Amino acid sequence: MSKQTSHDSDVSFIQALAELLRENDLTELQVKRDYGENDSLNVRVSRQTQTVVQAAVAAPAPALAAATTVAPAAVSAPEPSADPASHPGAVTSPMVGTVYMAAEPGAAPFAAVGATVNEGDTLLIIEAMKTMNHIPAPRSGTIKRILVEDGGAVEFGAPLVIIE
Repeated sequence: MSKQTSHDSDVSFIQALAELLRENDLTELQVKRDYGENDSLNVRVSRQTQTVVQAAVAAPAPALAAATTVAPAAVSAPEPSADPASHPGAVTSPMVGTVYMAAEPGAAPFAAVGATVNEGDTLLIIEAMKTMNHIPAPRSGTIKRILVEDGGAVEFGAPLVIIE
């Protein structure tokens, strides 16, 4: 929004976006309004949620906007201080979007822990702006960890999978 023009309706618009976020159980919503030349409003409304990580579930990607609460005795991660993004076999997200582990609901996942993949095999799909983007394996190897959940949000550079 430009400094020259004040739009009183923007406050109610932002409040409506926050309500929409809450009613539809969304974590983030971004909208851009163009009013004219050099006059626009770009709004990003987000909220934090709490996620409990259990021993059988891999830790969520650190780039997600969710605050993570770990049950004290439930998690025994092999390397709690190691950042998955710094792992030499980490495959990172090339974009912001929603992760899908299978081509369609109910179908077999593209990748699983312990599975062997070849360079170019599809590991998962990231939906961005209604476009399904297949994320290929950058090298051949065995999938050691899957760091994202089906239907979860990812940000650019977030670690998705570790291949060794």
